Amino acid sequence: MTAPPLAGTAKTEPSAATRGRSAVLAAGLLAALGLLVLVALLSVALGARSVPLSTVLTAFTAPDGSSDHTVIRELRVPRTILGLGVGAALGLAGALMQSLTRNPLADPGLLGINQGAALGATIAIGLLGLTNPAVYVWFAFAGAALASALAYALGSAARSGASPVRLALAGVALGMVFTAVSSAILRMDSQAFDRMRFWLTGSLAAQTSDVIIRLVPFMAVGIALGLLLAKPLNALALGEEAGRALGVAVGRTRVLTAVAVTLLCGAATAGAGPLWFVGLAVPHAVRAVVGPDQRWLLPYAAVLAPVLLLGADIVGRVIATPGEVQVGIMCAVVGAPVFILLARRRRLAAL
Repeated sequence: MTAPPLAGTAKTEPSAATRGRSAVLAAGLLAALGLLVLVALLSVALGARSVPLSTVLTAFTAPDGSSDHTVIRELRVPRTILGLGVGAALGLAGALMQSLTRNPLADPGLLGINQGAALGATIAIGLLGLTNPAVYVWFAFAGAALASALAYALGSAARSGASPVRLALAGVALGMVFTAVSSAILRMDSQAFDRMRFWLTGSLAAQTSDVIIRLVPFMAVGIALGLLLAKPLNALALGEEAGRALGVAVGRTRVLTAVAVTLLCGAATAGAGPLWFVGLAVPHAVRAVVGPDQRWLLPYAAVLAPVLLLGADIVGRVIATPGEVQVGIMCAVVGAPVFILLARRRRLAAL
């Protein structure tokens, strides 16, 4: 009689392969964090006036009140912190939206969510005169939530239901309407327009340290909530019925994801204005490397999106010295070709 195969032999090799892949992905995530630190240092050092990295380090360890140290501590560090938070928020929000809706074109900008948040902030600042970020950020959250609901309602109006292209078209149309209304409001008040014109194009230089400090908690809560949703989103990727069979509360997962996206997009837009394509391009690039597992996709997107955003901001500052090209324009230059390539794919609905 032939001896039966040893129990567990068939499971040992996949388990070892899984552990090896996890180790590689963990090492890659650490490398991405190192890249993020490097880009953050370059963001502090480079600009209309470049500063050596040694001077950047001494600005933190032994500030002497020099002009270089003042620029670093009071202007470039807050700008870099805002870029880190906004980039992580938009990258994670895009990944969450693409996962939940199974829509490869889901992006806070393409679905009009950023423009809705911008409209909410514009109403608060331009019409109501509310300049306290702790107040107008709630208007940005309300605008983001309204835009999300309207985009899904319009994209699902056809008998065939929602489709990636239909949702994208609905979001772009809504975004144009929201942008037009915001522009009309601001043109009625020249002072409000001067204060917000750079912000509406998308800029990391539009806010003060006080505003950034008030926005960071909202971004932190949204990022933490989004990362915690990785496991239930993995289950829902198998389908709603399979997700329920695995013990996932489908309704609660959808609500929590919507809350996380609203927090992330509202805070990011209140801080830097409406930015396009960051939440679209980064999750796709990450998914091509790490696969569809949300436990890796979400943290990778949260780390690499600020690398893209700060990198675009650095390039915009360097190529136009002594002025600068705003980061919203640079992100559109980078992200628009990615959107065109995605829109031309035959199997657009498949992730």
